Amino acid sequence: MAKPFASSTDLEEKTETLEVLDDGVYALTAEGDPNVGAIEGEDFLVCIEARATPAAARDWLVKLREHTDKPIKYLVLTHYHAVRVLGASAFEAETIITSDTTLKLINERGKEDWDSEFGRMPRLFKEPDEIPGLTRPNLTFSDHMTIPLGGDRGQLDLQFCGRGHTAGDIAVWHDKSKTLFAGDLVEAQAALYTGDAFHMDWASNTLDAVKAFRAEKLVGGRGAVALGNDACDAAVEQTREFLNGMIENVGAAHKSGGTLKDAFLATHKALAPKFGHWPIFEHCLPFNVQRLWDEFDGTDWPRIWTMERDREVWDQLQD
Repeated sequence: MAKPFASSTDLEEKTETLEVLDDGVYALTAEGDPNVGAIEGEDFLVCIEARATPAAARDWLVKLREHTDKPIKYLVLTHYHAVRVLGASAFEAETIITSDTTLKLINERGKEDWDSEFGRMPRLFKEPDEIPGLTRPNLTFSDHMTIPLGGDRGQLDLQFCGRGHTAGDIAVWHDKSKTLFAGDLVEAQAALYTGDAFHMDWASNTLDAVKAFRAEKLVGGRGAVALGNDACDAAVEQTREFLNGMIENVGAAHKSGGTLKDAFLATHKALAPKFGHWPIFEHCLPFNVQRLWDEFDGTDWPRIWTMERDREVWDQLQD
């Protein structure tokens, strides 16, 4: 019996929890669904990530408005994936910010990614007909930019830490509260999606750069908020362990002349005992292994995922 495609049968609603991490610092987690956040400036809000649709974004904003009525001036998107960006219109933000590379990826593959992710994770796309089109930023940067928050609220540092989950991921650092919004560069007890990743960069220098913030509160892309230096370090290192487990097993199969299916089976066997019960593990692994196999073949820039390619890889590996 073939496994249901990706998360197509995951239709159970998750419990959403808004956490106040510090004065004016908020995170919404949802049992392994994508996390979002917000930080208050003196007289405005910076929101981080947008969810998959305007309707899903409004659900988050209703909870946020129980704590603050400040206008949303900035919406920061850590990377281009559809479940992170297509709800942007609900925020009515003055400025939408991404890295330069993320804008390049939106223009190159945003529509294909939208179609792919809708097929893989339909539950996240609440009222999809409301999506007005691709989300594009009106402000981008190369490596680093700063948002002064005013008053005594410090500043936000938006930092490209290196190629990782995608070519253009950024982290959002609030030094005053020692809070890091890491996007999908780090997951806390949730499986990694690496279908558009640069595994070797991510597992080494990029995670080193993320760890160097010395965060005391870390909001990853999915999973619980890590609280305290030790827990933040542990979240980074479990992310690295997942990546290195993939690199070791896919690399061994590739080097020995094995097949893509051999690589998948070996990686699944190695990772499942520790990571297999985490959200989206079974969903992600076929796409992860295919991308890493491509890297070992010498394909640096990730191939574009389409609905057709999704099904082809799934049928080949996840039966």
